[in-house]
Amino acid sequence: MPEIRNYILWGSSGHAMVLAEAIARTGGQVIALFDNNPGARSALPGIPLYIGEAGLDRWLAESPELAEIYGLVAIGGGRGRDRVAIQEAMQRRGIRIPSLVHPDATVHEATALGEGSQVLAQSLVAAGSTLGRGCIINHRVGIDHECRLGDGVHVAPGATLCGCITLEDNVFVGAGATILPRLRVGANAVIGAGAVVTKDVPAGSIVVGNPAHPLSTNNTDQGDPRV
Repeated sequence: MPEIRNYILWGSSGHAMVLAEAIARTGGQVIALFDNNPGARSALPGIPLYIGEAGLDRWLAESPELAEIYGLVAIGGGRGRDRVAIQEAMQRRGIRIPSLVHPDATVHEATALGEGSQVLAQSLVAAGSTLGRGCIINHRVGIDHECRLGDGVHVAPGATLCGCITLEDNVFVGAGATILPRLRVGANAVIGAGAVVTKDVPAGSIVVGNPAHPLSTNNTDQGDPRV
């Protein structure tokens, strides 16, 4: 019988519940949650929650019998920089950061998935595509051939990348958005829900509508990079 993988999750909200289900479907189990918010509550009944870096260090000191621990970050939205920073903090403590593919997702065998990237149920990642570290591909997303996603990208449910698209670091693509082929979206840009992107999007821009047009600029992903 294969050994069960023990996972910890950073983030105790709805996305932790989604990841816990995917982890269970792939033969793992979540054994602890972590969050920066002192008022957070465990999203998973019976699973303990610890607060901040001090909580992580205390938990690790209390768990010497665990030979191998895997970690994922359950923080979505425009928090790509935070996801990658938290992954790095866990790695410095000897925690392994795998990629995760839900059994009901389809990922081409030649696709490269970065550490901590998550491909959730009913999504498709086609041949020749690559995902950086800490990416989230939500439910029912379509990523066609030869797309390139940088670190910390989040593609929300039902969005479509039509092929040969580049999303630079920390891009957020809203639910149901469509990006037409061979376009580039600059770092920290936000694509609004339902938008249809027909031309390149500059770094830091927020675009909405059909066809997508600028709403504002200078979105710099001002999340908290601390664990």
